[in-house]
Amino acid sequence: MGEVSVLWLLFLTSLLIYTTNQVRLTVNPNSSQFFKEKSLSLSCEGAENSAGWTLRRSTLEGKSHCGETWGRWSNSSCKISMTLPWDSGAYWCESREGAISNMVNLTVTGGSVILQSPVLPVMEGDDVTLLCKTKTTPSNLPAAFYKDGVFIGSETTGHMTIQHVSRSDEGLYKCDISGHGESPSSWITVTGNPITTVLPTSTPPPPTFTSLTPGSASHPDAPSLQLEFRLPFHLLVFCPYFIATVLMVSLCRRRAKAPPTCTGQKLPDDLFD
Repeated sequence: MGEVSVLWLLFLTSLLIYTTNQVRLTVNPNSSQFFKEKSLSLSCEGAENSAGWTLRRSTLEGKSHCGETWGRWSNSSCKISMTLPWDSGAYWCESREGAISNMVNLTVTGGSVILQSPVLPVMEGDDVTLLCKTKTTPSNLPAAFYKDGVFIGSETTGHMTIQHVSRSDEGLYKCDISGHGESPSSWITVTGNPITTVLPTSTPPPPTFTSLTPGSASHPDAPSLQLEFRLPFHLLVFCPYFIATVLMVSLCRRRAKAPPTCTGQKLPDDLFD
């Protein structure tokens, strides 16, 4: 039974890993660039146990976590009340077990112009809006936009919308407002549509159990009790592997008990019990 206990432990661990990998880091406001002395909040969405997670970052100052020398951690979120240029860097959520979320890159500038663009990857086919913004009022001034250092157009209100983005739109973007300056550059990532698994139409329905009463098998109007079983997706994925592993271990144990092969010797009758 020792091998079975170990297999159960591995099975439960795999379910834990599957769950923790669903944690996602989000940023509010949704932008990859910020002016200094502004506030922002970073949340680890999907972290059911906030005590087991923290927000970490890697900057020019080194690696650290929220609440150490910066930010305030509460309910799976980290709030930075006053951003400074040395807050620029890579951020991610991390559990005590070492599981990590997606990573985002944030830039805090002391300049007068920023480019507000999606901090998370955007899906192919979606529309993406870029906003070139100044620190002074009014903020929506005419701006020129660049991708990978190449001019791609100008807008009188500082807004540029890229319709139905594709992988070719992925790249490094920045903007410029005459008389105010140029923004830092930010990378925009474009991802493909998620794969949706569609079950065949011939797939049998979930098993049902009907209460058996005299005559109920032949009477179409007889009352029945139907129980449906719906398993989470990750159980449907891992259970077949777990069962196959148990069968392999059981087979190996039986082979280990078998005596060396020899000619003319009868095998014990209880070998296959």
